[in-house]
Amino acid sequence: MSVEPSAFVAGATGYVGREVVRVLAQERSIATVAHVRPDSSRLAEWRDRVAAAGASVDTTEWDEVAMTDTLTRLRPTMVFALLGTTRSRGRDAATRGATETYETVDYGLTSLLVRAATAAARETGVAPRVVYLSSAGVSASTRNAYLAVRWRAEQELRASGLPFVIARPGIITGPDRDEARPLERAAAVVADALLAVAGALGARGLRERYRSTTNTVLAQALVRLALDPNATAALVESEALRLPTPR
Repeated sequence: MSVEPSAFVAGATGYVGREVVRVLAQERSIATVAHVRPDSSRLAEWRDRVAAAGASVDTTEWDEVAMTDTLTRLRPTMVFALLGTTRSRGRDAATRGATETYETVDYGLTSLLVRAATAAARETGVAPRVVYLSSAGVSASTRNAYLAVRWRAEQELRASGLPFVIARPGIITGPDRDEARPLERAAAVVADALLAVAGALGARGLRERYRSTTNTVLAQALVRLALDPNATAALVESEALRLPTPR
C-alpha cells in the first residue's frame, strides 16, 4: 500500500527552508509541517507566513524525546534538515546568554533530528527520507570548523539506516534575505567571476562545483530529490542542484 507523501521541515524559517515549505505545500500540494522554535520572537509572524503557504507550524522543543514523539505522531515520509547558524548570530546569541555555534546548531540539532527520525521509524515502521543541506567543500580532512561539523553530520546520517539525500551546494545567496549579508553577496560575485574564468580555461567541473546558487533554485532541487524514488542514498554535489550552465 502506497503512503501519501508528507514532509517535516526543520529550519523552515531559514532562507532555504521557507522556500522549501512553499514548494512542497503550494507547488506540490504535499502535506507539510514547518518547524519553528517555540521561543522564536517572530512566532506569530511565522504562523501567518506558513499558513499562507498552505502548511502548518510545529513548535516542538529541541529535545530528543519530544522530537521523537512529534515525528512518531506525524509519520512524515520526508524530513528536511536545513539547519544552520552564522558567527554573527552566535555573537548575538551570546549577548542574550545563549549558545549558538556551528557545533550546537549545524551539528547538534541536525544530529538530534536524525536520531529522533531513526527512533520514530522504529516505532512506526515508516522510515522517512532525510534531506540534509550540507555544503560544497565538505570532506574528512577539512580544517574549516563549518565544514567539519557538516562532515560529522553527514556521517551520522549515513550510519542511521534511514534513506537519505545529502546536498552540497555552493554559496547560497540572493537579494531577498531577511538579514543583509553584503560581504557574502560580494564574495559570491567575486567567486563566480573567478570560476567563470576557470571554466573558460577548461575547469568546468570546478566552476560547476563551487559557483553560487539561489534559495529558489536549491529548494526546487531538494524537493525533487526528496520525491525521487531512486534517491535513497544520494550524495548530490552543487552542479546537480542547479540547471546546467550553457557551455
